[in-house]
Amino acid sequence: MFPFLPALAQTPIPSFSPSVVPSVAPRLLPSSAPTPARPSVLYRLPPQETLPPQESLPRQSEVLSIQDVRSLSGQLDEIPVFNSNSPEMVINEGILLSTFPNIGSAFPAAHLNYGFKGRFDIFSHHISKASTTEQLKSLFQGILIQNPGRESVTVAVLQGASYLTRPDALFVDLNDSIEDPIGTVYSGPGSRVANDVLRGRRQGWLPVIMTLAPGESRMLLNLPIPAGLVIPTSNGRSTLIRLTSSGTVYLASMAMYAPRDAGGNERIPLLEDWQRFLLTSNLAGPRDLAPTPLKDKQRDDRLIYGRVAGVARGSQWNTILTDQGDRLRIPQRGRAFSYALSTLPRGTFATGQVQSAPMIVRYPDTAYLANGNYGIQYNLTLPLQNLTNQSQRIAISLQTPLKQDISQNQLLFMNPPDPKIFFRGTLRLRYTDDSNAPQNKFFHIIQRRGQKGDALATLTLKPGELRSVEVNLLYPPDATPPQLLTVKTLE
Repeated sequence: MFPFLPALAQTPIPSFSPSVVPSVAPRLLPSSAPTPARPSVLYRLPPQETLPPQESLPRQSEVLSIQDVRSLSGQLDEIPVFNSNSPEMVINEGILLSTFPNIGSAFPAAHLNYGFKGRFDIFSHHISKASTTEQLKSLFQGILIQNPGRESVTVAVLQGASYLTRPDALFVDLNDSIEDPIGTVYSGPGSRVANDVLRGRRQGWLPVIMTLAPGESRMLLNLPIPAGLVIPTSNGRSTLIRLTSSGTVYLASMAMYAPRDAGGNERIPLLEDWQRFLLTSNLAGPRDLAPTPLKDKQRDDRLIYGRVAGVARGSQWNTILTDQGDRLRIPQRGRAFSYALSTLPRGTFATGQVQSAPMIVRYPDTAYLANGNYGIQYNLTLPLQNLTNQSQRIAISLQTPLKQDISQNQLLFMNPPDPKIFFRGTLRLRYTDDSNAPQNKFFHIIQRRGQKGDALATLTLKPGELRSVEVNLLYPPDATPPQLLTVKTLE
């Protein structure tokens, strides 16, 4: 192993993509009805995320909440996203995702022949795992970019970040909601990456501008995913980069075990190593479960979403949420309405709106949709208006009810929430408070399955008053969709 890589203890790497959904649905009325951690080798890490023994788990009960769920207006934009998430667990080195043409390749099916020009994103999440001492090799991930044209191409990196679980962003226990003005609160690499990019940051190792000569290739990323030294062990790397290119470029994400020098020692892969690897390698493995075909997704069948490897269409969802002209009428006192976020097949809360980004190109054994919308940013404006003749107190929250596709006005929560964490990420709220002062607040939120969520902001609206709230959420890896953005008028 590389001497400059720290010895890392085992901590669990949660799987964040909704690969399989059981056929058992929550119990709802029809819509028409009334409404102890291992020690590290060199240093101690925080405890693992473990559930308490079964006999100590509190008894859970389902809590029915009557509140309208609404679909989002608008739609995803047209920006293509290079989305590399299959296989999530990499044991056999190979190509993770290539949009190069297949000319000259030993394995033509490993290349999707798609060029990027203008604005595009790169999203990637992969895990390195070792179960035996023989598997303790240094796995590198490389993202190669090439200019195939006859003129120079300029590529600008707008924002971007890449983090390992260990040591960059451990899955630590945090409070359900923490205000985070400067961006130092996170749990897991997906949480940290989304936090950085939401704030418009670019890590220093990323170039600001690259100029690629005709036919030139460069490494945009060439970083390790060190599994560690304690068997069994694993580690993950999450990456999100936003770019723009003056001309067409091809991209390839690859996983290679470190080559060795003449003395048998591991070394960092060079550009020529990656170029040769791209032409001679097949897809990395083991392959994930193949997805259920879209036409076969019947309600009572086992549904396999699959993991994503391809080019998805859509980077941001920008909309103004209204229900009366250019205004959004607040709910009646004691009532609430919600907008569904990151909905997917069998998880639309009966709105019928699947927000998952469509795939432009993909490998045949990977997801038909970019379910989860990981790395996609929601920019939502709520022009709230109080049309009553009394002042009303409004609360805004994020919620994670049980996923279902049965009822649009009945939600099930758990009391207490399920121990399994379904959301780790940052949300930004911008609004004018009751003293007429502008607010720009970031909150790091942890939510478990079935959790109602606490109010992130409360506003008092006078009779007839109109006040806008802007919500920005970059849907994080390490989360399980869907969630709800909820507006409630307090008693």
